[in-house]
Amino acid sequence: MLQLDKNGRAPLQSSLAPVPKAGLDALFQPESIALIGATDREGTVGRTILTSLLSGPFRDRVFPVNPARDELLGIRTYPSIRDLNKEVDLAVIATPAATVPDLIGECVAAGAKSAVVISAGFRERGAQGAELEKKIQEKMRGSQLRLIGPNCLGIMNPILGLNATFAKDIAAPGKVALLSQSGALLTAILDWSHQEQVGFSAIVSTGSMLDIGWGDLIEYFGDDPETKSILLYMESVGDARSFVSAAREVSLTKPIIVIKPGRSEAAAKAASSHTGALTGSDEVLDAVFRRCGVLRVQNIADLFYMAEVLGKQPRPKGNKLTIVTNAGGPAVLATDSLISNGGELTNLSEETIKNLNACLPQHWSHGNPIDIIGDADAERYSKAIESAANHPNSDGLLVILAPQGMTDPTEVARRLKSAAQISEKPLFASWMGGTGVADGTAILNEYGIPTFPYPDTAARAFTHVWRYTENLRELYETPSSAPDITADVSQRVHMQLDNIRESDRAILTEVESKTILSLYGIPTVETQIAHTEDDAVWSSSKIGYPVVLKLLSKTITHKTDVGGVQLNLTNDEAVRMAFRKIQTSITEKAGSEHFAGVTVQPMVRNGGYELILGSSIDPQFGPIILFGSGGQMVEIYRDRALALPPLNTTLAQRLMEQTRIYSALKGIRGRRPVDLVALEALLVRFSRLVLDQPAISEIDINPLLASADGLIALDARIVLHAKDVDLKQVPKSAIRPYPSQYTFTWLSDDGEKVTLRPIRPEDEGLMAKFHEALSDRSVYLRYFHSMSLGARVRHERLLRVCFGDYDRELVLVAETHNTLHGPKGIVGVARISRTQNTQEAEVAIIVCDEWQRSGLGSELLKRIVQIARQEKIRVIKAKVLRDNIAMQTIMKRIGFRLKFTDSSGSMRATLDLADGLKA
Repeated sequence: MLQLDKNGRAPLQSSLAPVPKAGLDALFQPESIALIGATDREGTVGRTILTSLLSGPFRDRVFPVNPARDELLGIRTYPSIRDLNKEVDLAVIATPAATVPDLIGECVAAGAKSAVVISAGFRERGAQGAELEKKIQEKMRGSQLRLIGPNCLGIMNPILGLNATFAKDIAAPGKVALLSQSGALLTAILDWSHQEQVGFSAIVSTGSMLDIGWGDLIEYFGDDPETKSILLYMESVGDARSFVSAAREVSLTKPIIVIKPGRSEAAAKAASSHTGALTGSDEVLDAVFRRCGVLRVQNIADLFYMAEVLGKQPRPKGNKLTIVTNAGGPAVLATDSLISNGGELTNLSEETIKNLNACLPQHWSHGNPIDIIGDADAERYSKAIESAANHPNSDGLLVILAPQGMTDPTEVARRLKSAAQISEKPLFASWMGGTGVADGTAILNEYGIPTFPYPDTAARAFTHVWRYTENLRELYETPSSAPDITADVSQRVHMQLDNIRESDRAILTEVESKTILSLYGIPTVETQIAHTEDDAVWSSSKIGYPVVLKLLSKTITHKTDVGGVQLNLTNDEAVRMAFRKIQTSITEKAGSEHFAGVTVQPMVRNGGYELILGSSIDPQFGPIILFGSGGQMVEIYRDRALALPPLNTTLAQRLMEQTRIYSALKGIRGRRPVDLVALEALLVRFSRLVLDQPAISEIDINPLLASADGLIALDARIVLHAKDVDLKQVPKSAIRPYPSQYTFTWLSDDGEKVTLRPIRPEDEGLMAKFHEALSDRSVYLRYFHSMSLGARVRHERLLRVCFGDYDRELVLVAETHNTLHGPKGIVGVARISRTQNTQEAEVAIIVCDEWQRSGLGSELLKRIVQIARQEKIRVIKAKVLRDNIAMQTIMKRIGFRLKFTDSSGSMRATLDLADGLKA
């Protein structure tokens, strides 16, 4: 079965992506390189790249291509890539744009595995350039060639000494992969990195991302052992679902830092003209980055600093910073920056203060920041830093030095080396000044201590790194269970919406909208339809005064804009007057054909808070959920937050926490708090509605009244896609919804009912109990090694199973609800993971001891094979121990071919789905 790593994790590259492609090893670890457009003409791109390639360890593996020359720089050249008569891993193309499509065709014909197109003059130049890109894609269709670019600087692998760019110098080796859509920014970072002694595991100029996009690169470097963190300069997202899927997976183990320009309309236009791709909503992007566990920084300087910090220092476990300084003013600036960005100063313990009293002058600050006075020498710095670094409640240390007469910046820097090795906490340094502190700064960089010219910048960098860690922890906090929505409800609503669309109507009435909400378990206020004054009076008397009258219309959705709402009506005559007033206003402002009567509702007075809950379709990321302060002033206050569906209870809480009104919902000034658990569940059901019903274009609940007495939707508005819109072309959710179609029921031989379904994040507790019940032998047969109980149920391990991306990996659990065979709960697990960019997948199955030999293992494997067919997987593989006879028998029965692989005691099982399923 599938071999996990030592932490019990599946490979990062596993994916259920719909379009299989070749991997990227040939691109970043090539055995042979063809440079098409090589020349020895000074000042040209072809000459610069050729020189860079020949000056590194790849000299004997570089094959220049130039039909007009027999040799270049003493190296034999070839008329075309076809004339090499050898397999080419990487083709670098630096020729005029018009020649590139045919050259790509030659690369495909020659069997080249990857290409980097340096050439410019494509979609960034307009329609003619975009047409060239289409021709390139036509040449690539059906091949395994992977392509970076066009219009890019190239790629570097400093670890191997590969420089396939026209940058002057190769970056130093390091642990940070830097991916950028701006070649100019890359050259600036390269210059800076040499000065700051920052190294990189890879440098990638992505260009137009005609083939290889963010998702491919994040996935590759997520699995790269040389890369510890990934930095992105992003101008356009490209394939949104691929980016989100890869980022969600990789951010669990490696930080991803993004700078994304385009916050203003003018900046968005500039980005479009540069890359030829439109940028999306910036608020949506923030929500996407949060959901992926990606940290977004706002300026290039912070991107530089994050590269340095992440390349040199561990991440903080909390937000408490200890500051050691020889100057009060800079420490105050650092403190202000720390607090304003969400950090805190460490409260010094009595023991720490005692230790500092023993080594510092009487007039030191006796608090944090630890001001050791302006005449501090290296010895005083050293002792203060040692005490501060050992403080158990501190999460990081910032050392500030302002050049003063008694302070030697160079010697203090030397003393910091030992402090950097004291603990796993990050250490930052701000040596303020110019040439006087240059030698000390150089020593700090040599020691791997990130340096900042200003202390407030250092404090901000600390909070950035802390926030990344905190966001990731919160994102994968196990949610509580939320009420499920049955398939019957989903189907009923689907049919209602289809009927409305077929009648050439896109706007639902308020009553229709509330009916849909009610079916999804969202409480709505009693609402009756009245077509005449008499109907309105009769309904008002039945409901009980006071009441509200609202416009009933199949064309108008914003009722208050046209005088379509009358509040607090206390008697029959007031209702009649309100009816006539609404009818007259609509007739004058819109036309009588837009008036279909009114709705009558009770006037709700419970002192609650007016909220808004809505959704609309983003062109890149599909449905987006909005939550915040509602009512008539919703556009004025703009107190809102966005999130990607699907939501669980934890994600719903995080969404609410981003708004200002959340503080009030928890209870304020003697008012009872809102039932936040119920509100979380409502948000989860709403997100299910949004994903279940692709016919919905927009939906608003405004106001959603929330009080200590309950939650109730007072008004609702649903707009559908027009009848002529193909729903298959509507942007899909960036995160694949729960695949409920893979839910099955199985009866054991003795009649016990078992539900087979995809795993949910809420299942972590059930999975922990499942692993607790497994025997050591069952664990060994599944994982090929023994595993302690603590390791089996560790949150960091289980979250990778329970929080998986259904586009990449699918885990099917078998759940029983009675106790014929033992405790109820999860009794079996089957897992299928697509191998990176292929149509192959690995499968693994484990059944608890009480349910072994019951037929459950066979049923799980049959269902997994069925799912594999649906997911367009062609070959399923598994690794089985030789003494796991039971699993071998099941696999043979279904059609797997088994053979011994080596002397390690394992066998390789393979099922080609083209051969059909035997059982």
